[in-house]
Amino acid sequence: MSIDIAGLAPERIVFEISPLPELGVALHALAEPAHHPGLHGWATATAAGLKPDLADRLHEADFLWRTTFSDVFMPFAGLNSPDARAGTTLAEDLDMLDRLDEERFVSAALEFTCAGTYGVAGPSVLTDPVRRERALELAATRGPKQLDFTRRLLDDPASVRAWVRRLFEDCDQAFFADTWRRVATQLAADARHKTDLLRRKGLADALHAVSPALAVDEDHARISADKLADGHTTAVDPAVGAGLSLMPSSFGWPHLMVLHAPGWRPVIHYPVGSPSLPGPAPVELLKLRMEALAHPMRMQLCRNLARSPYTTSELADAYNITAPEVSRHLAVLKKAGLVSTRRRGRYGLHQLDVAAVARLGSDFLETVLR
Repeated sequence: MSIDIAGLAPERIVFEISPLPELGVALHALAEPAHHPGLHGWATATAAGLKPDLADRLHEADFLWRTTFSDVFMPFAGLNSPDARAGTTLAEDLDMLDRLDEERFVSAALEFTCAGTYGVAGPSVLTDPVRRERALELAATRGPKQLDFTRRLLDDPASVRAWVRRLFEDCDQAFFADTWRRVATQLAADARHKTDLLRRKGLADALHAVSPALAVDEDHARISADKLADGHTTAVDPAVGAGLSLMPSSFGWPHLMVLHAPGWRPVIHYPVGSPSLPGPAPVELLKLRMEALAHPMRMQLCRNLARSPYTTSELADAYNITAPEVSRHLAVLKKAGLVSTRRRGRYGLHQLDVAAVARLGSDFLETVLR
């Protein structure tokens, strides 16, 4: 995932907080508690306290935040105003959501039907009959409630927009106002800290503090996000105004989300307060490790190497294969960072990095959810 920033004025890179995006990830945590093991207590208590009517309405619209995180939660980024900033209150955010033109709102609300073409501009689903039929077809494959929502949205966008606003307002009254008061102080402190880091040490250090998955190239022309997804956007599109927003989230871990829809200013929504675990492996390293362990002979070698150090010749004798063949397998495991070698006289002792292997499950989950 990449964001072009060549020529972007430093003051246009902004750390800011906003309640509507946090409401979105809070709703996701309610819908997918398995993604957020640290929030089980909050999710259980909040779900138990919901009135049946609100719970039913949340279930009716949960595809906006369960499998995709709809851009309706970041409406400021879709306004054709170079000075548009995220709201400081939920009411301000919802007012900006009302200001989105109809086409932008509808396309953002239908992200769950077009995840594969999210970053590709095309004709409006409201005016192009082919796009409309395709949206209905994709919604039908997701389920009857998605199809019903899509039909209502395409036939009467205004009523659906009003329904969504009321839903978010009712969430605020039921549980989110108290939640936001609790987390906003922490998020504001993080935004101030990252802003100070950006000013004092520069963009590279600020991005690394946001997430090890973020980096900027040497020319400060492009930011990359190491995600198991492809996408590209620009923070210097004159049609929508230059700017890049970075928004901390208390509920977001392990998700690192990048808004990169055509015609929207990019937003990086990043988690704070994540569990005190080592950072997940980069995508390419994770692939190397899983491919390295997929070979049956390397799996057998790991059985020995996990128990104690072995020399190449000992492994060759144990499995009745040649030393060069063992060396080739060990080279693959070393390249993947799963095996280390230390010298003992003229012998090399190889041993499995058990901690790295133990992290593979959580690394895989964090990578696919990032």
